[in-house]
Amino acid sequence: MDAQGVHIETHPREGAPVFSAGRPDPCTLVLFGATGDLAERKLFPALFELARSGLLPEHFAIVAFSRSKLEDASFREHVKEGLQKFARTQPLDEAAWKRFAETIETASGGYDDPEAFKQLGQKLQDIAKRHQTGGNQLYYMATPASTFPQIIKSLSDADLLKREDQPGKKPWHRLIIEKPFGHDLESAKALNKTLGAALDEKQIFRIDHYLGKETVQNILVFRFANAIFEPLWNRQHIDHVEITAAEAIGVEGRGGFYDETGVIRDMVQNHLLQVLALCAMEPPVSFGAEDIRDEKNKVFRALRPVEGGEVPQHVVVGQYAGYQEEKGVKKGSRTPTYVAMKMNIDSWRWQGVPFYLRAGKNLKKRLTEVSIHFKSVPIGLFSGGGDTCQRLQPNVLTLRIQPHEGIALSFESKIPGEDVNIGGVTMDMDYAESFKKPVPEAYERLLLDCMRGNATLFARQDSVEQAWGYITPILQALETDAGGTIHTYPKGSKGPDAADALPAKNGRRWSTL
Repeated sequence: MDAQGVHIETHPREGAPVFSAGRPDPCTLVLFGATGDLAERKLFPALFELARSGLLPEHFAIVAFSRSKLEDASFREHVKEGLQKFARTQPLDEAAWKRFAETIETASGGYDDPEAFKQLGQKLQDIAKRHQTGGNQLYYMATPASTFPQIIKSLSDADLLKREDQPGKKPWHRLIIEKPFGHDLESAKALNKTLGAALDEKQIFRIDHYLGKETVQNILVFRFANAIFEPLWNRQHIDHVEITAAEAIGVEGRGGFYDETGVIRDMVQNHLLQVLALCAMEPPVSFGAEDIRDEKNKVFRALRPVEGGEVPQHVVVGQYAGYQEEKGVKKGSRTPTYVAMKMNIDSWRWQGVPFYLRAGKNLKKRLTEVSIHFKSVPIGLFSGGGDTCQRLQPNVLTLRIQPHEGIALSFESKIPGEDVNIGGVTMDMDYAESFKKPVPEAYERLLLDCMRGNATLFARQDSVEQAWGYITPILQALETDAGGTIHTYPKGSKGPDAADALPAKNGRRWSTL
C-alpha cells in the first residue's frame, strides 16, 4: 500500500498472448534525413534500445542517407554522442553499442541525383549479401514533406521501390513517412496519389508516434476486455468526453516551421483525432490491422462538419504572449498555438455526446489525457437540507497518455463519522509501476511493426483524407476573420479564458490543468 491507502495488484494472464506480435523480418533500413533532429532524438535511440534488448531482427543493417557527405566512422561517432544524450537507458551500454555500431553504414547524394541512387542500389545488394537481410528494404523518410515526391521518384527510377500486389511476397519494399501527411485536404490527396503511383497501400506506413504509445493501445483492451465499462460506453451513460494535449514548452526555435503548421495541423488533425477514434469506435471484428482501421474510419465519416460562420461557435484559438516575437514567425501571423474545439459524432452510440478537444503550447503543464465524464446521478436521494447540501461530482474515468501513463477513476464515498458526509475518491493506476516494467518509447514499437508488416498503428489513406476533410474547412475559416478572434494567453497558463465558453454553454467545464 502507498501513503494514500491505494493498493494495486496486477495479475498477468497465463498462456499465449491474445495477439502475438511475431518476429520482425530481416531487413535493411534506409534512413533519409539521417543527420536530422528526429533521427538523433528519436530514431537512433529507438533502434539502439531494440538492439540492446535483442528485439531487432538477427540480420539487420542501417544505411544512413544524407545530402551532406558522410563517413562511416565519424557518423557512428555522431550517433553515439546522440545516444549519450537521448537513449532511454543510461549510461550507454558499451557492449551493445559496439554490436549496434557495426550495423550502421552511410550513403550520400542529392535526392534528385540518379547516380547517388544507383550507388545506393549497389550498396543495398552488397549489404543484403553481407548481412543476409534477404533483400527486404524499409525506407524511412525523416525529411521535410516537400522532399517526399522527389525521393519516391528517385527510388522508383533506380528500381529500388517495387509495387507489391500480393501481400506476404518476399523480398518486400516498404516506406515509412512522417507527418505532416499533407497541409490540407488537397495536398494530402496529392501526396497519396504520389505514394499510390509507386506503391500498394499495404506497403505505405504513415507513422504517428502517438499511436505507438502503450496507453493509447491500451484504450482498446481497456474498453473491450472489461464488461463493466463497455455497456456504459455510450450516450445513455456518458455526458461528455474531453481530450487534452497540453505542452509546457513553446516553439523551441522552430518558429518558421511552426508558423506554417500551427496547433491544428500539428496536433489535432493526426494525433488527437486518432485518439478520439479509438475512444469512439465500435468493437472491431478482430485485432487485425484492417478491422481496427475500418472502425476508426467510420468514426471520421460520422464527424459532424463545422464550416464557415459556424466555426467560432465550435472552435476557439489562441496564441501565447510573445509568439509573434519568436524567430521565424511572421508579424501579424494568425497561426494558433492553442485550440479548443467542440466536436460531435453523428452515430447511434454518440448522438448528443459532445467531444471537447484542447491542445496548446506554453501551457501550465505537459499532459495528454482522455477524460470520460459519466452522467450525474438522478437528483433526490442526496438533495438533503436545501442549498448548502454537498454537491456530488459525476464519475470521471481518466486515461493518461503522458506523462505518468496510467488510468484513474473517481467516485464518491461516505467519509467516516456520524453525519453522512460525502468525499471524492480517486483510484489511480500508474502503468509502469503497476506492471513493474518500463514503458517502451513509441518509436520502438512502431519500427518493429513496420518490419513485421503490421499496419494496425498506422494511418490509412482513407482515414487521412477523412480527417483532412473535417479539418480543412475549419482551417480555411480561421485564416480569415470569419474564424473569429485569435485570443492571446499568458505563458504557463491554462490557455485563453474564451475557451471556457465552449463547455460552459451546456453547463460543463474543462478539467483543471
